[in-house]
Amino acid sequence: MTKSELVETVADKLKLPRGKAELIVNCVFEAMESSLRQGERIEIRGFGSFEIRTYRSYEGRNPRTGTRVEVRPKRLPFFKVGKELKERVNNRGALPVTAPSPAVEPMAAAAHRSASVTTAAED
Repeated sequence: MTKSELVETVADKLKLPRGKAELIVNCVFEAMESSLRQGERIEIRGFGSFEIRTYRSYEGRNPRTGTRVEVRPKRLPFFKVGKELKERVNNRGALPVTAPSPAVEPMAAAAHRSASVTTAAED
C-alpha cells in the first residue's frame, strides 16, 4: 500500500474529501517523525512499536571496488510488529481470508499434482 492508497482508504472510510484525509495522514506521520527525532518510543497497541536504534561507526567495504569505507555512526528507526497484528496477518485474527490470485492458483495446483505423482510413484 502506498501513501496515496492510504489517503484514499481514510477518505473512503471516514467519508471525507481527499484533501482532508491527506492532511490527517500527514499529521500522523509528522507526529511520529517528531517523536522519533526526539528519541521517544512510539507504541500502538495491537499494531506494533517504533523506536530509534543507534549504530556505532564501523569500517565497511565498497562492494564494487573492494576499497575500505568509513561508515559514520547513525540512528535508524526500527519497527517491531505487535502480537495481535502478527496473528491477524497469519489468519488467526479477525481479518477476512481472501482467495488466492489466479496467477498463484495454477502454480499451487501444479505443485499439488507433482506431489501426488511423486507419492504415487513411490508406492
